Amino acid sequence: MERHIAAFLGTALLAAMAARAAGPPTVADVYDGPIANIERDLVPLVEAMPAGKFSFAPTNGQFKGVRTFAEQARHVARNVYVVSAAALGEKPPVDVGPTENGPASVESKEQIVQYLKGAFVYAHKAAQSLTAANQMDPMRSPWGDGQISRGSLVSIAAWHSYDHYGQMVVYARMNGIVPPSSR
Repeated sequence: MERHIAAFLGTALLAAMAARAAGPPTVADVYDGPIANIERDLVPLVEAMPAGKFSFAPTNGQFKGVRTFAEQARHVARNVYVVSAAALGEKPPVDVGPTENGPASVESKEQIVQYLKGAFVYAHKAAQSLTAANQMDPMRSPWGDGQISRGSLVSIAAWHSYDHYGQMVVYARMNGIVPPSSR
């Protein structure tokens, strides 16, 4: 968890410094920057993977039971929707499915790309709702009975997505696809 917070804060600082050139950053800018960064990396990666490779999951080594590329993308999108909704105090605006892998009805490459893009639109809405006054407000946790701050929920949308982005980069490279952010 500490490495996630450090990575998030580093990314947030870079985003805030970039925003400072246009004026003082807002709290919303600091949280929204990392979301924009992962969106800029992840969506093109999902778009670059051929549709026929969306069912790919590694099999050599200790990979028994890992998510397919499609399941990774749906999982990220689902969690972005869930944490963004919790930060906004809303119900997710789309079906998030009964499992961590998102709705099974979202299965084609086009559907998955749209689901992911929609999740980031919603994450930007959550980030832009944050202020100095409300970022520490306790919100109902989407994982049980506890509470978590609004700002922490929004930050999860970025750092959790990067965890899966790393895995998806490996999947893409195993299939001869150079991630767009590495080109």
